[in-house]
Amino acid sequence: MAPLRFSANVSWLFPELAGLPARLRAAGGSGFKAAEVAWPYAEPPEALAHAAREAGLRLVLINTPPGDREKGEMGLGAVPGRQAAFREGLEQAVLYAKALGCPRIHLMAGRVPQGADRAAVRSEMETVFLENLRHAAGVLAQESLVGLLEPINTRITDPQYFLDTPQQAAAILQKVGRPNLQLQMDLFHWQIMDGNLTGNIREFLPLVGHVQVAQVPGRGEPDSPGELNFPYLFQLLEDEGYEGFVGCEYRPQGEGGPGGRELWTDLDMAALLLTGR
Repeated sequence: MAPLRFSANVSWLFPELAGLPARLRAAGGSGFKAAEVAWPYAEPPEALAHAAREAGLRLVLINTPPGDREKGEMGLGAVPGRQAAFREGLEQAVLYAKALGCPRIHLMAGRVPQGADRAAVRSEMETVFLENLRHAAGVLAQESLVGLLEPINTRITDPQYFLDTPQQAAAILQKVGRPNLQLQMDLFHWQIMDGNLTGNIREFLPLVGHVQVAQVPGRGEPDSPGELNFPYLFQLLEDEGYEGFVGCEYRPQGEGGPGGRELWTDLDMAALLLTGR
């Protein structure tokens, strides 16, 4: 049974530090061996790669570009009429992934267009998503990269997001049928949308290429007050044989240095949590 490995999501952690290089250095200094970042595109890839090397970190996940944030875009994979922009963003993400030595890219589905009825556009958006995912799978395979699909909850975080349940994502993965496309399991989103985490983890874990964690509903550290029993969930992931990374994608609640935020970085930290010491 392999121990869990944790990665620092530096888009969320160390918010007091400006710039991703500084956050990468802080993550390494806190004991992390891996990191992930949502959108690295404001920094030159060489600068990020240098900062990661200096910090002793491997980059394990980035996202495709969100699109035009000023127009409310949050990914383009399933958005009708934005296929060319999605493919351009994919090329940029691949360039960064290669420069950073990052093996996984979250292929963001995007939002239901403003003013559109979700049910009315669902079929069209799924068709667009399937076409884009087949294209992406081919591009990623050429570089030995993995693409990930992440359901994002539509009850709290993003009511317009197209992909919002593990069941929907798994069905799409089955239709695409490409081995280098996998599921990204964020337990924060899964709990809000469906609960039943034990059953869903056991059912969908064979499809999962990456896990992320945060407490519900406040999206704080896993040991902050909330609904989820993370000692149990971490043990379940280990018992079920999960060997990927667990991304710490939470909003730090504490004050002061990383030690006060309970940043879990390795098996020893996880063991402390699991035993309650």
